[in-house]
Amino acid sequence: MTEAPRPAVRAGVAHAHPDFGRFVRDAHEAGHLVVQPRMGFSDPGHMRRGLAATRNARATTVGTLTLDSYTRVGDMPAVDEALRRGAGINGYPIVNHTPETTRDVLAGLHGPGFPVQVRHGSSLPFHIFEALLRAGLTATEGGPVSYCLPYGRTPLDQSVRAWERSTRLFAALRGQGVEPHLESFGGCMLGQLCPPSLLVAISALEALFFHRLGIRSISVSYAQQTHPGQDAEAVAALRALCARLLPDALWHVVIYTYMGVYPTTESGAYRLLGEAARLAATTGAERIIVKTVAESRRIPTIEENVTALEHASDTARRFRRTPTEIGTDSPTYAEAAALVDAVVNLHDDLGQALLLAFKRGYLDVPYCVHPDNAGRTRSFIDTDGRLRWASTGALPIGRAAPGRGDRRVTSGELLTALSYVQRTFDGDTPRHPLSA
Repeated sequence: MTEAPRPAVRAGVAHAHPDFGRFVRDAHEAGHLVVQPRMGFSDPGHMRRGLAATRNARATTVGTLTLDSYTRVGDMPAVDEALRRGAGINGYPIVNHTPETTRDVLAGLHGPGFPVQVRHGSSLPFHIFEALLRAGLTATEGGPVSYCLPYGRTPLDQSVRAWERSTRLFAALRGQGVEPHLESFGGCMLGQLCPPSLLVAISALEALFFHRLGIRSISVSYAQQTHPGQDAEAVAALRALCARLLPDALWHVVIYTYMGVYPTTESGAYRLLGEAARLAATTGAERIIVKTVAESRRIPTIEENVTALEHASDTARRFRRTPTEIGTDSPTYAEAAALVDAVVNLHDDLGQALLLAFKRGYLDVPYCVHPDNAGRTRSFIDTDGRLRWASTGALPIGRAAPGRGDRRVTSGELLTALSYVQRTFDGDTPRHPLSA
């Protein structure tokens, strides 16, 4: 397999250690979309082979250590028992493996030309931050809202406190000449059926949360949804908000390939991934998280991950960024800005502001059953494929969204909407083909 050229790493103090954010920025300036897998294996040897294959893919890549579900919820005895029995678990158990083991996994791979990010899904992540720092890793992701509401019943106030503590620990690296990187998972709430304006707002708010706690290298996420035009509008809105909120930060946008019910056919999976790559390329996003043809059935193999990385990279090279700057003049931006401004104005401490926002329903995720979510909002997919508000509850977007929020969604419509993307891309004539 021929390795793609990797962006040159400029000399300087910031590059003495792997600098995830700077690597992505350098790649973007060189005209490359950075592609990244969602890869994690419990066996250190297998994990190392996965990282090496990612590093050697025909694309500009960064590595991933995706952690297992036991580590996510802090059940370390269960990890110990699984490792003792030789039972496979669904990710890399960074807390239970020794720092030396993880350093051996990374040795000769992780560096300025190939930074590695830890992905985990934990609402109470301090043990994970401690472990990744002991192993010499300086990039991870998540957030107090986005890694709390979708994943369990941890009280939101506990998650906010845990993320404050973890972020401060991470930010302290800057005093050692190391630039830690944090990515908000806020643009991926529940994976689907969340109108883009709320995804944009939560991603921007979590990024601001990190920034106020001392992080200066940040990425904001947006998950591909049901309509490419609406998605492009959302990414532009996210960029506009971050330019306003994070003027002194090094930030970039990462696109997630669709996070909901995935196509079951190989052709449908590749079409959907290709559509995500086009979204990233045309909106100027700097990085993309890929999904593979195996997503609907099982954990992907190393080879399937590499194929997805190369397919996304090849597809992105076919498209150029749209020269027209759209951002603050769209309905998505108007709604997202109204949400962000309403939350920020609730309290000087953004953690407290987020808690107040959910208590008052200023932030309210459709179909989310977490006890701290008001549960008064609903969404639906319109006849043109766009995600719309069916009920806006107490969201402070009345002026931004006049006349919206009065449509009843039946259980049958909800079930149909959940499989909309899968059915669209598994069909013989997808609604939004790449050739459109």
